[in-house]
Amino acid sequence: MKATAELQVIPIGTGLSVRKEVVRVVEILEGFDFVLETHASGTDIEGELSDILSVVGQIHETLHKEGSVRLISYLKLETRTDKSPTLAGKRL
Repeated sequence: MKATAELQVIPIGTGLSVRKEVVRVVEILEGFDFVLETHASGTDIEGELSDILSVVGQIHETLHKEGSVRLISYLKLETRTDKSPTLAGKRL
């Protein structure tokens, strides 16, 4: 099932800059067959629902292994039965 999502990953306790962790999140997302749009507060994702859900777990596992002690993620998902949701369809 196709889905669109907005993902925000917040590393806590890593210092003032979280650039390294944010770059790592984008690298992990780019390893999937997603349409991605990054913005100041997160990343918009278009892809298979199962892949989107799976990548959140992979992101947490990877960042913890790489030294992040605490992570909070916000995930907003949209699925539809009448048509395939796309990021392009969300633009005003």
